[in-house]
Amino acid sequence: MDHTQYRDAVVANRRKHGFEPIEGNTNGFDPVWEVRDDDDSIGSVTVLATLVDDDSDPEPENLVSTADAFRDVLVDRVDDRHGSTTPLGYVVFPVADPDPSLVDAACSYTVARRRTNVFPMLYDCEAETLHRHEVPRLKGRGIYRRQAEDAERLFDI
Repeated sequence: MDHTQYRDAVVANRRKHGFEPIEGNTNGFDPVWEVRDDDDSIGSVTVLATLVDDDSDPEPENLVSTADAFRDVLVDRVDDRHGSTTPLGYVVFPVADPDPSLVDAACSYTVARRRTNVFPMLYDCEAETLHRHEVPRLKGRGIYRRQAEDAERLFDI
């Protein structure tokens, strides 16, 4: 599967699951999709998701800086006007046969910071495999479980 096919499949999934495109300040991320709902274990959530549509594979430090930049978009989008909500962000990088250091950078990224949760993920277009964060056995399980469910619905093609 190539980047374009993957992107088209994700766009179809986001429509099916109620994610709507957002306008405004997205710090250069395009597209950015949003959904707000209630989760049984973590309460009210606001979820932003984006695909990094670049044909070249990022370096691990670029993946980290891109995830950090997406956190800024999440912080700007989810503020006190929306009441108490848990902000979640997903940044997905479609790549061809990712280097293990890139997979490690995505899966070891510090998810929780500044009252937000950002999950960088890699989709291996050759193996058609999504690399996401594993659900821990103890602390923070609800947020990671939600990430796993959203990843399966939207990004695991």
